[in-house]
Amino acid sequence: MRQAAPALAELLATLDAGAGVAQRHLQLIALLDWIRGDARSVEAATGRLALLVEAAERSPEVAARLSAWWSALTQALDITTLLADFGFAQRTSMGSELMERLRYKLLPASPDTLDASELFMLALPGEFDVRWLAAIDENVLARLRAVIAPDSMESGASGANAWQLALLDAMTYCAGQILSTGFAPELRLRMTEETREAQPFHALIRDVESLRVEVLHPLRTFERRDEAVQRLRGRLDACRAAAASVYAHFEDNGISVGLVFRLRQLRERILRVRDLLECLLTPRPAASAVRLLAHLAAVGRERRSVRALLASSSSLLAAKVAERSAETGEHYITRTPGEYLAMVRKAAGGGAVMAFTTFIKLGLYTLALPVFWGGFLAGINYAASFVLIQLLHFTVATKQPAMTAPAMAAKLNDLDDDASVEAFVDKVTHLVRSQVAAVLGNVLLVFPVALALALGIGWLKDEPALDEAYARRVLESLHLLGPSLLFAAFTGVLLFASSIFAGWVENWFVLRRLDSAIQYNPRITRALGRSRAARWAHYLRENISGFAANVSLGFMLGLTPAFAGFFGLGLEVRHVTLSAGQAGAAAASLGWQAVHEPLFWWAMAMIPFNGALNVLVSFYLAFRVALRAHNVSGVDRSRIYRALRVRLARAPLSFFLPSRSAV
Repeated sequence: MRQAAPALAELLATLDAGAGVAQRHLQLIALLDWIRGDARSVEAATGRLALLVEAAERSPEVAARLSAWWSALTQALDITTLLADFGFAQRTSMGSELMERLRYKLLPASPDTLDASELFMLALPGEFDVRWLAAIDENVLARLRAVIAPDSMESGASGANAWQLALLDAMTYCAGQILSTGFAPELRLRMTEETREAQPFHALIRDVESLRVEVLHPLRTFERRDEAVQRLRGRLDACRAAAASVYAHFEDNGISVGLVFRLRQLRERILRVRDLLECLLTPRPAASAVRLLAHLAAVGRERRSVRALLASSSSLLAAKVAERSAETGEHYITRTPGEYLAMVRKAAGGGAVMAFTTFIKLGLYTLALPVFWGGFLAGINYAASFVLIQLLHFTVATKQPAMTAPAMAAKLNDLDDDASVEAFVDKVTHLVRSQVAAVLGNVLLVFPVALALALGIGWLKDEPALDEAYARRVLESLHLLGPSLLFAAFTGVLLFASSIFAGWVENWFVLRRLDSAIQYNPRITRALGRSRAARWAHYLRENISGFAANVSLGFMLGLTPAFAGFFGLGLEVRHVTLSAGQAGAAAASLGWQAVHEPLFWWAMAMIPFNGALNVLVSFYLAFRVALRAHNVSGVDRSRIYRALRVRLARAPLSFFLPSRSAV
């Protein structure tokens, strides 16, 4: 502390009320840097602030210089804009706000500004500023105010001082923004009918102006002021409840990230008015002002965060995607022997279709197309096959985990006792054996069907369907000790991404009310007829998610290697069903000698690992998103792991085969 005094004396000597705007602001930044120090100790920072106050109290010359400098600094800035608008988007668009935050992160700011918000972000940029501001002792605050702004709290002819006037102006600006957002059609039409009839936003400006009159009029009584305060608080609560009612509309009609962003801005502005109101009414204005500054410093850190913007604005969309996936995922979980056999049959059908898909893919390779067009046609091949499997009510095993994970995560909110843990373990066993059934159904049919197709084509051509060199390259690409494990895990990421895209498309479909448009639009009903339009609307509403998942996954599987190759990454995809089909086709082309070659068995050994990585990676990613979306935290994982180990030791087959007694 004692060694810091000379540096403080030099800083105070450089303060100049007559300096230019940029110089005064640089002097402020240097003074705050000195107070902050190495930003390790809050006590040290508040101690340095106390040293500053003591230095001014000991020297009338220093106090006069500091007061004149502070007066020149604050009079050149509009503090009202800082109080009212700091931390809020200038335009109510998430896209423009995203670009603005990127500008803050990438481009340097200039201290030569009259914008109090820009100066605030330069002067108090870090999390440490929030902590030391909040820790300042009230006695030090009172002494600091007496030194730098002795006249700031004196009331003028209107009955209010400069700080109160700034607070009232900021409340008026905030109220205008709240009113504008509350009257926006896209929000107002999504509020409940009762909320619209109550008209909570209509009288907000009047209530703010009523309070202003009561505060500024020197002859008004405290009782009238308190009545105005209570009216305004009630009005703010009504506005906040009206905004919250929009979320109920989202539950049934889809979520827009842009609307969520505007609602969050509206809620934060309502809270800002309440904070300003507390500062206006508090008997300790200095302490309240510093708390507000600490809050604004925290807001400033978030204001620069792109991650915080995306997380806060997309959290509800993630929750809705997870919820829709959870509803779909329940259909993929088998519990009884009958459901288990039905899953095997559906997966076997999917495997048969995928055998033909495999041969079309191998045929495209022989055309030697340019990389992009080869990948594009492969994507069409995959997408068409997945859609056909959906239309035939078959299934592909690897698409299930990303759907079933949200269904599992939703159950984690209910683990209150041992019985609920056991029920969760039951669901885990149901899920695992459902995946086993689906993978087995796919693989055990795609391999022999692909083998038979290759033999049939070879018989018709009177030569192997694939030449020997190409067949060996196929098996080498599936070698267990090669990069196929990495590619299989990467394919799991694509499977997860397709599920997220599917949830987003379904939400978009519902949000835009396209099912209603198809059912009732006059041009569509004239073309299709009313009954057919209604059937199409219902069918698309129920199946749009599946179509989006299938088409997006197909093109990702086809085009990802092409785009990765453009950047020299050499990434490939390893889908377990397609890999098993390719192994079958290659084995048929090599003939009986294939079973005597280690290359064939290394490729076959890769298939179970391929399936496991496809399933586990996509499940894990979807499960993590679902946990965040459902706000699941503090789950006692040790209880779950212990119960799973006990179940695995006592009934290992329950993870692979259903119990005969299952109902």
